[in-house]
Amino acid sequence: MFIRHEAASGPRDRLDEAYQDYKAAHEKKPLDPRYMSAFLRVRLFASAAHIQRGQALRDEGKLQEALAEFRLATDQDPSNFAAVQELRRTADMIQKQSVASTLAETQKKQDSELERAARNIAGPDVLKLATNSPISIHMTAMTDVVYRTLGKIAGLNVLVDPGYKPQKVSVDLTDVPLAEALRMVSIQSGTFWRVLSPNTILVASDSAARRKQFETNVMTTFYLQNAATPTELQDAATSLKSMLDISRIQLSPAERAITVRGTPDQLVLARKLLDGIDKPKPEVMIEVVVLEIGRTKLQTLGLNPPTSTTVTLQSPATSGSNSGSGGFTLNQLAHINANDLSVSVPSVTLSALMSDSNTKVIQRPELRAIDSQKATLNIGDRIPIATGSFQSGLAAGINTQFQYIDVGVNIGITPYIHANNDVTLQMSLEISSVTGEQSVDGVTEPTIGQRRIEHSARLADGEVNLIGGILEDTETNSLSGYPLLSRIPILRYLFGQTNKERQQSEIVFAITPHILRGAGVTEDDTRVLDIGTADAVSYRPKGDASSSAAPVAPAQVPTPGAVKDKQPTPVPPHAQQTAPLKRPSVAPS
Repeated sequence: MFIRHEAASGPRDRLDEAYQDYKAAHEKKPLDPRYMSAFLRVRLFASAAHIQRGQALRDEGKLQEALAEFRLATDQDPSNFAAVQELRRTADMIQKQSVASTLAETQKKQDSELERAARNIAGPDVLKLATNSPISIHMTAMTDVVYRTLGKIAGLNVLVDPGYKPQKVSVDLTDVPLAEALRMVSIQSGTFWRVLSPNTILVASDSAARRKQFETNVMTTFYLQNAATPTELQDAATSLKSMLDISRIQLSPAERAITVRGTPDQLVLARKLLDGIDKPKPEVMIEVVVLEIGRTKLQTLGLNPPTSTTVTLQSPATSGSNSGSGGFTLNQLAHINANDLSVSVPSVTLSALMSDSNTKVIQRPELRAIDSQKATLNIGDRIPIATGSFQSGLAAGINTQFQYIDVGVNIGITPYIHANNDVTLQMSLEISSVTGEQSVDGVTEPTIGQRRIEHSARLADGEVNLIGGILEDTETNSLSGYPLLSRIPILRYLFGQTNKERQQSEIVFAITPHILRGAGVTEDDTRVLDIGTADAVSYRPKGDASSSAAPVAPAQVPTPGAVKDKQPTPVPPHAQQTAPLKRPSVAPS
């Protein structure tokens, strides 16, 4: 009796009931395809229902109930990756929630002063401008005066390195955001500035010694999600060193992590670089269809005439002393005639036979492979082959060494997935079989027939590549009958027999790649980035940090002469939007 449930449309409890029924039926008859397919289908539906219920409970904040639902989904279908993922995620949320609730109490008792200090390490200071509105500045003055003038508008405190000697520079900028004006002045004057606090900067000469002395160093750890081997981790570290001049890098292969020490700009660019190279490796499903096509034609036509006969002497009926002896006297031998001879003539066979047969042996394996990783499939037997012998001792015999060879269908494919979803396949395809035996130095070895092809092809996703030409063609013609007569065109079928046999065998492979995960290269990965100069790596936000600010009229910066008479005061953004500063008419000194 076959049990059937409407699993797709029933409520969750009915799905669980159907799952138990199908499971029991499948366990009783595990080889029945009807029970197997029904059990797998209802298992999928029941597991999905528990996942949906668990997600809803988690959204409501009921983490324990959600965890129980995800555990049921995992127990029902251990192969459901989504259920396993949701189970781990919910368990992590519960653990974090538990840790967060007890952290304040336990840390006071267990943490040392050093551990508390480590938790309270501050990150790099971020400069906060009172305004980043576009300004226009036209002035010729000493470098420190220019910086302090910009600082007044931005609401910044400007400190100058005592070892720096300011020089006179001419600044002529129109409609430039304030942050960009600071950067351009630093480039023009050969200086750099370090953020000391959200509203304070320190200006120093741009030299390697001063950068090493004043530039902020920060440290962080990057955890790579897709680095599977220490070599891949080392490749990522090498990229950071060569591209961003980061010299202090520590690898942690067990955690697949890279700890980096450098400037804040270097770490921002390091994060960007790692995001571009730490991507999931592409995967492809390779569908291989193996067809072995064999065809045999056999034709037999003609008579099979007798090629030998038997003549026997018939003993005459005698009496007297020779009665029952079955022999001949010498006088009787002299009088033998045709009646005393017996001839046995074999039968004649007429054959008219023609046969034509086709066979197909089909195998359809599927290989899932990661980019640049070889996938192999062996279907068949392993045959031992003697490779050598050695004598282990004086009293011991000769020990023979054997090597096992895979015989059957052997497939090896290495995929290379390109950014445009093309796949280059390096393939080694082999069909082999044991065709006989031979004796070598007294050892019987199997003879292995092999048909092999090594092939490379570049295919699009879903494109079929047919590989044929591994053809074996054997034709045999034979003639039997009486000499001379069997070669006469018409009489050959009366006094002979012809046999024609043709055997053809061909192997055809159909290779179809299906990309499961592409290279994942986005437009953001290929755009050109501004990372500063060859001597100093620096980071600049795209579109500047003020891209979200409302457009305002450019503020006119006073000349140095005007600064002596009247010190400018920081103008709040709302005041600049309604009443921009105007250039005083005082000439520069």
